[in-house]
Amino acid sequence: MTAATPAPASNAGKTLGVVGLILSFFSGPLGLIVSAVAKSQSKKAGLKNGPATAGIVIGLLSTLAIIGIIVAGVVAGANVAAQCADLGPGVHDLGNGVTVTCG
Repeated sequence: MTAATPAPASNAGKTLGVVGLILSFFSGPLGLIVSAVAKSQSKKAGLKNGPATAGIVIGLLSTLAIIGIIVAGVVAGANVAAQCADLGPGVHDLGNGVTVTCG
Protein backbone atom coordinates (compact mmCIF):
# COMPACT_ATOMS: atom_id res chain seq x y z
CA MET A 1 0.00 0.00 0.00
CA THR A 2 1.47 3.37 -0.99
CA ALA A 3 0.76 6.67 0.64
CA ALA A 4 -1.21 9.07 -1.48
CA THR A 5 0.57 12.29 -2.30
CA PRO A 6 -1.38 15.31 -1.09
CA ALA A 7 -3.02 17.42 -3.74
CA PRO A 8 -1.56 20.90 -4.11
CA ALA A 9 -3.42 23.56 -2.18
CA SER A 10 -6.02 25.15 -4.39
CA ASN A 11 -5.48 28.48 -2.71
CA ALA A 12 -1.68 28.53 -2.60
CA GLY A 13 -0.72 32.09 -1.80
CA LYS A 14 -4.29 33.46 -2.05
CA THR A 15 -4.64 34.33 1.64
CA LEU A 16 -1.17 35.82 1.70
CA GLY A 17 -2.08 37.75 -1.46
CA VAL A 18 -5.08 39.32 0.26
CA VAL A 19 -2.90 40.19 3.27
CA GLY A 20 -0.31 41.72 0.94
CA LEU A 21 -3.00 43.74 -0.85
CA ILE A 22 -4.29 45.16 2.44
CA LEU A 23 -0.78 45.89 3.69
CA SER A 24 0.10 47.69 0.45
CA PHE A 25 -2.43 50.41 1.32
CA PHE A 26 -0.93 51.02 4.77
CA SER A 27 2.71 50.08 4.33
CA GLY A 28 3.75 50.15 0.68
CA PRO A 29 7.10 48.36 0.94
CA LEU A 30 5.84 45.65 3.31
CA GLY A 31 2.73 45.06 1.19
CA LEU A 32 4.90 44.85 -1.91
CA ILE A 33 7.12 42.19 -0.34
CA VAL A 34 4.24 40.10 1.04
CA SER A 35 2.38 40.30 -2.28
CA ALA A 36 5.48 39.24 -4.21
CA VAL A 37 5.90 36.20 -1.94
CA ALA A 38 2.23 35.30 -2.40
CA LYS A 39 2.52 35.68 -6.18
CA SER A 40 5.56 33.41 -6.18
CA GLN A 41 3.75 30.74 -4.14
CA SER A 42 0.76 30.83 -6.48
CA LYS A 43 2.96 30.72 -9.57
CA LYS A 44 4.77 27.62 -8.25
CA ALA A 45 1.37 25.97 -7.74
CA GLY A 46 0.29 26.97 -11.25
CA LEU A 47 -2.43 29.31 -10.02
CA LYS A 48 -3.27 32.92 -10.72
CA ASN A 49 -3.43 35.34 -7.81
CA GLY A 50 -5.23 38.59 -8.58
CA PRO A 51 -4.99 40.04 -5.05
CA ALA A 52 -1.22 39.46 -5.01
CA THR A 53 -0.85 41.14 -8.40
CA ALA A 54 -2.92 44.11 -7.22
CA GLY A 55 -0.87 44.24 -4.01
CA ILE A 56 2.34 44.36 -6.04
CA VAL A 57 1.06 47.24 -8.17
CA ILE A 58 -0.35 49.24 -5.25
CA GLY A 59 2.67 48.47 -3.07
CA LEU A 60 5.00 49.64 -5.82
CA LEU A 61 3.04 52.86 -6.33
CA SER A 62 2.88 53.46 -2.57
CA THR A 63 6.61 52.85 -2.22
CA LEU A 64 7.37 55.27 -5.04
CA ALA A 65 5.08 57.87 -3.43
CA ILE A 66 6.86 57.45 -0.09
CA ILE A 67 10.24 57.87 -1.79
CA GLY A 68 8.96 60.97 -3.61
CA ILE A 69 7.72 62.52 -0.36
CA ILE A 70 11.05 61.85 1.35
CA VAL A 71 13.01 63.35 -1.55
CA ALA A 72 10.73 66.40 -1.65
CA GLY A 73 11.21 66.91 2.10
CA VAL A 74 14.98 66.66 1.83
CA VAL A 75 15.06 69.10 -1.09
CA ALA A 76 12.74 71.54 0.72
CA GLY A 77 14.88 71.31 3.84
CA ALA A 78 18.01 71.99 1.82
CA ASN A 79 16.35 75.00 0.19
CA VAL A 80 15.33 76.46 3.56
CA ALA A 81 18.83 75.88 4.93
CA ALA A 82 20.34 77.67 1.94
CA GLN A 83 17.93 80.60 2.33
CA CYS A 84 18.70 80.86 6.04
CA ALA A 85 22.41 80.90 5.28
CA ASP A 86 21.80 83.94 3.05
CA LEU A 87 19.22 85.69 5.25
CA GLY A 88 20.65 85.12 8.73
CA PRO A 89 18.73 84.44 11.93
CA GLY A 90 15.21 85.73 12.45
CA VAL A 91 11.81 85.61 10.77
CA HIS A 92 11.82 86.60 7.11
CA ASP A 93 8.85 87.32 4.85
CA LEU A 94 9.69 86.07 1.36
CA GLY A 95 6.45 87.34 -0.21
CA ASN A 96 3.39 85.47 -1.47
CA GLY A 97 2.58 84.45 2.10
CA VAL A 98 5.86 82.55 2.57
CA THR A 99 7.61 83.11 5.90
CA VAL A 100 10.91 81.49 6.85
CA THR A 101 12.12 81.32 10.44
CA CYS A 102 15.87 80.88 10.74
CA GLY A 103 17.52 80.00 14.03
